[in-house]
Amino acid sequence: MLNRIRSQKGLQLLIGLLLGIAFGFLLQRSGATYYEVIIGQLLLTDHTVLRLMLSAVVVGMVGVHLMRSLGWVQLHPKPGSLGTSVVGGLIFGVAFAILGYCPGTAVAAAGQGSLDALLGGTLGMVVGAGLFAASYPRLKPILNKGDFGELTLPELFKVNAWVVVVPVAAAIVGLLWWLDGVGS
Repeated sequence: MLNRIRSQKGLQLLIGLLLGIAFGFLLQRSGATYYEVIIGQLLLTDHTVLRLMLSAVVVGMVGVHLMRSLGWVQLHPKPGSLGTSVVGGLIFGVAFAILGYCPGTAVAAAGQGSLDALLGGTLGMVVGAGLFAASYPRLKPILNKGDFGELTLPELFKVNAWVVVVPVAAAIVGLLWWLDGVGS
């Protein structure tokens, strides 16, 4: 079945579209598409988005490594660097602080009819991507600073992936439990 999916680009696009719709639906149902919830997260008074994202990290991390262990998927990490992390973090952070949405919540909020998300978020992402592409030649030397390639944490520590996955997942579940006790 997986070989069939890998060989059919149209099927891959359909699965991606359906998963994207499901993700947007879950974002909307969780309340993460509301400006007030996002601002509450930035002000550290509402942990809805943090809980949602940490839950997604645990499910995704365990799921991907389980499928990898079963031989169903192969990991293809993208190369990274300190430069790309800093520049990307600054662009993301500034846009997030100005608009009050991240890319996923902006598209989901636009889907539920929020004009600020549609115009500021979706249009802003398209314009921002164009500006980044236009300035890429000048940014390239900065982006390549501190290149660490395709290195993953298990490779860095020279251990089996589960030696990293299990304690990180346990720590995140502990954090989620603590956040639930905080009551926000």
